[in-house]
Amino acid sequence: MFKLNLKIALRNLWKNKGFSLINIGGLAIGLASCMLLLLYVSYEFGFDRQFKNYNTTYIAHTNMTANGKVHSWAWTPSLLAPELKEKYAGIVNAARSSYPFEQLISYNDKKIKNRGLFADPSFLDILDYKFISGNAVTPLKDINSVILTQSLAEKLFAGENPLGKIVKLDNKDGLKVEAVIADLPVNSSIKFDYLMPWKLNEKKHEWIAKQGWGSNFCLTLVQLQNSSLLDGVNAKIKNIYKSHDNEVNTNELFLHPLSKWHLYNEFENGVTIGGKIDQLKIFLILAICILLIACVNFMNLSTARSEKRAKEVGVRKAIGSSRKSLISQFILESTLLSLIGTVVAFTLVEISLPYFNTLLDISLIIQYNDWRYWVTLIGLILFTGLLAGSYPAFYLSSFEPVKVLKGFNLRDGSAISVRKVLVISQFVFAASLIVCTAVIYQQLNYIKNKPIGYNQGNLIQMAAIGALTSTKKIDLLKTELIKSGAAQNVSLLSMNIDEGGNNTSDISWQGKNPNEKVLFNQRGIGYDFIATTGTEMIKGREFAVEFPGDSNKVLVNEAAVKIMGLKNPLGTVIDYGDSKATIIGVMKDFVAESPYQKVAPMIFNKIYHDEGGVILIRLNETQNISTSLAQIDALVKIINPDYPVDRKFVSDSFEEKFQSEKRLGTLSNWFGGFAIFISCLGLLGLALFMAEQRKKEISIRKVLGASTGNILTLLNKDFIKLVAIANVIAFPLAYIIVNKWLSSFEYRVSISALPFVAAVGISVVIAVLTVSIQSIKVAQANPVDALKYE
Repeated sequence: MFKLNLKIALRNLWKNKGFSLINIGGLAIGLASCMLLLLYVSYEFGFDRQFKNYNTTYIAHTNMTANGKVHSWAWTPSLLAPELKEKYAGIVNAARSSYPFEQLISYNDKKIKNRGLFADPSFLDILDYKFISGNAVTPLKDINSVILTQSLAEKLFAGENPLGKIVKLDNKDGLKVEAVIADLPVNSSIKFDYLMPWKLNEKKHEWIAKQGWGSNFCLTLVQLQNSSLLDGVNAKIKNIYKSHDNEVNTNELFLHPLSKWHLYNEFENGVTIGGKIDQLKIFLILAICILLIACVNFMNLSTARSEKRAKEVGVRKAIGSSRKSLISQFILESTLLSLIGTVVAFTLVEISLPYFNTLLDISLIIQYNDWRYWVTLIGLILFTGLLAGSYPAFYLSSFEPVKVLKGFNLRDGSAISVRKVLVISQFVFAASLIVCTAVIYQQLNYIKNKPIGYNQGNLIQMAAIGALTSTKKIDLLKTELIKSGAAQNVSLLSMNIDEGGNNTSDISWQGKNPNEKVLFNQRGIGYDFIATTGTEMIKGREFAVEFPGDSNKVLVNEAAVKIMGLKNPLGTVIDYGDSKATIIGVMKDFVAESPYQKVAPMIFNKIYHDEGGVILIRLNETQNISTSLAQIDALVKIINPDYPVDRKFVSDSFEEKFQSEKRLGTLSNWFGGFAIFISCLGLLGLALFMAEQRKKEISIRKVLGASTGNILTLLNKDFIKLVAIANVIAFPLAYIIVNKWLSSFEYRVSISALPFVAAVGISVVIAVLTVSIQSIKVAQANPVDALKYE
């Protein structure tokens, strides 16, 4: 029986080539879109799950109450890891590490600026990276050792055996290569190219050993015996800061699962409220909805051919076929179409993956050797085939042989009503996507065009490393850059201008509530900072050469003045750490961290050249940019020959802050377009059916004098009603979705009528064009062909 049904199915597909191509095309696009989105969702869900003990590994987080809210971050004191490991039951291991930093690593004449990491030896016990060669038993015990990733080892040694070789860190420290590990998985939150002992970090930076429990600057990984111990351990360690810092430190500690670090990275009142997981949920829903739309499209097209299949059903029933066997045949046909569609979808996915990877800046591949992939794929084929074929199978198999053999005539009953519901459902989803995508782009443009407080155009930031940490060398570079005409102004900053971090709450002033903590962003700046960045001074002055005694002076921004409640900030003396400082100027607020959040209070002290940081260069606008960049590169190479030139436009760095929203908007745009296209195929199916049902009515109207325009208006009117109903249902749904999404931003666009008007206009135009393709054929047909048998 299966063989017979398969033959019939293949014959039907071959006989109705146009119908088959439309159906396969719709299913293929739906499946390809679903597969791409599922690949991406799977990639994101796989973050930090490559390690053997990932489900018992946690990242220590600090809760700090300041500025009226709780701030949560994965920064902890260096004293924490040894304390947890020694004194708390249930904790198997704990390790400290720095956050990844870029520094020069070299071997002979090969010099590469890559990401490094300082870590305890137990770091490699918790995260079981694959050792390719070298010491895997007691790694990082030697203070002058280094572990390289495979890619970095190949770049530095080009086929030589790296073990035992000496590489230099920052052209100073000689480090012996003791092991090579496999390259880190791309979906790993902790990224580095080489790993060094924590003891070396303490040796290079003497201040580390002097830090107490109030200094949060390192990452702490904790491994528990069992994940069920998490709540108990969190309860025990919650007040660890208070117990070691004379009850003054009110910060609280908690452990956050490593497997959730990437996806659940947003906190409110010390509790995770989501993060990237919210975006993934959207993509998962999008994948499911696109597949459902493809299935609905199949149903509409299948039932649109019901009159042509009616006599086949009648004859088969008359010669003894049961309804069960007919249902099996139609389900087999839909599954066969699903299988063919999957083969086409595979081709589409393989073709589009390079573009998709470039778009998202990731490297997705189809894991053909992973059994889970094949189980998922077979599940998708069966699900699609069964779902898409279910309604046509039960509907077509219900025809009574006597009626269909006498002359099939389906009236406007339940079948048409179900098809209309399906089309409305498709356009509800399409209209919602149009509204959501429009609001996403409105929000993105609003934030990008909102004033950021400084001029990022023609502004370059460059790492102050090597010789460029010397006062004389920086002054020489500044003089030569301005003299050459490449730059208008040059200044210093302790870190990238668009970078977060370096916060302090150790600031007090007269009138401050002693129980209140205020968190300030802390930055060091050099001379000519205002002219170089293009920001403004509201009151007072900035640091200048003519004022050499500014070491105990500070500047603050408007947000700091407001939160401190200072009416006359100039001359105010504050307690800044262990010393006192005088406010000499108030700077205009500028965006240094998230452009979506309010500007935080900021305090600026004078930076000294030997502290490193970045050099800010304002290009000369009267000179060609390429010429200026070439001059900068040449001068930097002369002054700092041992290091590669590392410069970047601030505007490019700032643009990276919008990647998440741009990705969401782009994916919504692409896959929303696919969903709308598939919906159009479904609408075409309903148009085919209704035109077939009303061909005699249309012919009579033409005989009585109706024009082609009248006929098109008549046929389009019904579909415009369906689209209108779909939009009425979609608008409240879309409003709820975008309102919830916008609520996570402090600066957000108001929801206007424009996206909803656009949704109505686009959906109506799409419906009219889709229906008119078929309606024109019917309206221009010879009425004699439809009426000659009456």
